[in-house]
Amino acid sequence: MSRAPADAGADLEAVRAWFRELAEHVRAVDFAAARHLFAPDFVAFGTFSDFVTGREHAEREQWRKVWPTIDGFAWRLDDVRAMLSPDRLFAVGLAVWDSTGYQADGKPFARAGRATVSLTRSRVGDPFVATHTHMSLFRGTPDVSHGRKPQAS
Repeated sequence: MSRAPADAGADLEAVRAWFRELAEHVRAVDFAAARHLFAPDFVAFGTFSDFVTGREHAEREQWRKVWPTIDGFAWRLDDVRAMLSPDRLFAVGLAVWDSTGYQADGKPFARAGRATVSLTRSRVGDPFVATHTHMSLFRGTPDVSHGRKPQAS
């Protein structure tokens, strides 16, 4: 497959829309609302597990261990990068996020990281769905946050 960078048009905006919506659900700690953004059989890498296969497994082993413990999660949407397949049905999105984590004593710390996400869609113009995510914190960032927020779902 040849790779083409997405332009500033509809394809890049569709990738940004995926990141934007995920951030909304992370801030709301709404797992159920976020599920449609991920294929049921997607595969993830992350802080707490190596290979995580399946949306339910990722929710249990990743999302529920992080989302309720942080505040202010936001992607740097203006800096999102994307590469698209020639048929525009597959994309790789790359983004950096910022959030606030909490030490065990409640003291806040800057919690930033980056992600690479593979995305697919059935037709051009449809929203993208993630088939793979790799999220990692920036070097030197504590890998555990001790905040506690209520969960919407």
